[in-house]
Amino acid sequence: MGTKMKKTISIGARRAGEGHPVFIIAEAGINHGGDVEIAKEMIESAVKCGADAIKFQTYVTEKRVGKRSSIYSVLKKCELGEDEFRELFLFAKKKKIIFLSTPFDKESVDLLASLPVAAFKVASFYIVNHRLLKYLATKGLPIIASTGMANVKEISQAVKIFERHKVDYALLHCVSAYPTKEEDVNLKKMTSLREKFKCVVGYSDHTLGIKAPIYSVAAGASILEKHFTLNKNWEGPDHKLSADPEDFKKMVFEIRQLEKILGSGEIRVINAEMGSLRYRKYS
Repeated sequence: MGTKMKKTISIGARRAGEGHPVFIIAEAGINHGGDVEIAKEMIESAVKCGADAIKFQTYVTEKRVGKRSSIYSVLKKCELGEDEFRELFLFAKKKKIIFLSTPFDKESVDLLASLPVAAFKVASFYIVNHRLLKYLATKGLPIIASTGMANVKEISQAVKIFERHKVDYALLHCVSAYPTKEEDVNLKKMTSLREKFKCVVGYSDHTLGIKAPIYSVAAGASILEKHFTLNKNWEGPDHKLSADPEDFKKMVFEIRQLEKILGSGEIRVINAEMGSLRYRKYS
C-alpha cells in the first residue's frame, strides 16, 4: 500500500477530490425497467437536476445470477444489450453528462471499455471478486469501488490489485442494507478509509430521503452516489430508496450551498475580516 496521499481522481473531463466540487452521480441502476426511452428520460432529468454523471448497470443476467434466483426475472427484464448501451452512451454525451456503469462480467467490462466509459464502478458485492477486479484493472480506466460488507483485509486486497495495475481508484463508503437506517449510516467511516488507504473517498447512499447524502459532504465525501428514479412509486427493488427528480435537484442544491459554507479550509485573513482588523488588541 502506498503511503502518499492521492488527493484527486480524474473522471472523464472532471476531477474529484481535494479542491474540487463534490462529484455527484445519479445512480439509475436498473430503474429504467429495461426501457431505453425511460433510460433516456432519466439521463435528461439527471442533467436538469445538476448531476455530474449518470450510472447504469451492465450485465448478462445468466452470468450474474442463476435462473432459480429470486431476482432473476427482475434482472432479465431490466437487462440492456450492447446496441442499447451504445445508444445511451451517445445520448448522454450529447446531453453533456458523464456516462458510467457497473459491469458484472467480463463481456460487460469489454463493452463499457469500448464505448469508452470515463470510469468503472464496482458494486460492493463484487469488491471480493478478484478475477473481475483484475480484468477491470487491465483496461487502465479509473475505478470507483463501493466497500459495503467488506472488512479492512478485503478492501486492502482490492486496493493492491488497483495499485499493481497502476490505475486510479476511489473508495466509496456504503452500507449494503436496502434501505439503510440512519443509525447504521456511519459517515465517519469515510475518515477511516481515507486515513487507511490514502485515496479519494466518497459515499454511496441507500437511505430513504436525502439527509444522509447531504451530511456525507460535511463528513468529507468527494464523490456521492444516490439512487435515482423518475417515480418512487414504480414497481422495482430500488425505486423506494431512490431520489426522484424533485428530491435529487434539492439534494444537489443543498450540497452546492454546503460547499460554500465549508469553504477551502485555508488559514488566512479573508476579505470579510479586513474591516475588523483595526479593533484587534495587541499586547
